[in-house]
Amino acid sequence: MLTAEQILATQKAQIASLFDLGQKAFEGVEKVLELNLQVAKTTLEEASEHAKAVLAVKDAQELLALQTALLQPSAEKAAAYGRHLYDIASSTGAEVSKLAESQVSDAQKKFAAVVDNAVKNAPAGTENAVVLVKSAVAAANNAFDSVHKAAKQAADVAEANFQAMTNTAVKATQTATAAAKRKAA
Repeated sequence: MLTAEQILATQKAQIASLFDLGQKAFEGVEKVLELNLQVAKTTLEEASEHAKAVLAVKDAQELLALQTALLQPSAEKAAAYGRHLYDIASSTGAEVSKLAESQVSDAQKKFAAVVDNAVKNAPAGTENAVVLVKSAVAAANNAFDSVHKAAKQAADVAEANFQAMTNTAVKATQTATAAAKRKAA
């Protein structure tokens, strides 16, 4: 049977976990804000430099060459931004997942202890019900583990697809830039 102290300790642990989750989420948002501020600052500086370069252009061919030269770095920067943003989301998600897994594991242990205690105190003749409860608990734990493994595999596949898509986009931009440079020359 649960005592008042056990219930209070559980509530304190849950509140601490809630604050930990909030802190991790806030840290992730903070990293995204820092990234966006840096990107905005860099973009503003580059726009100023680009405007100065455009004003110094003497003919259309020079303007085309300038635009072509700016195309590839922009695509690479966009891809780098996407990768950085994905890394922030991925690491924040992993930290939140780790905390959640810890909580689920702790809850499973506590529930198993309650079931074991109930089984020890079960009246004679309830052996079939005890076996059924233990079987249900084991099945639930196995189902949770299976879902967790599947989610982890899906996240790994999504990350691989994201990296492949980013690499393909950068290579396509490099190819287009090289072709445009050949035409301009």
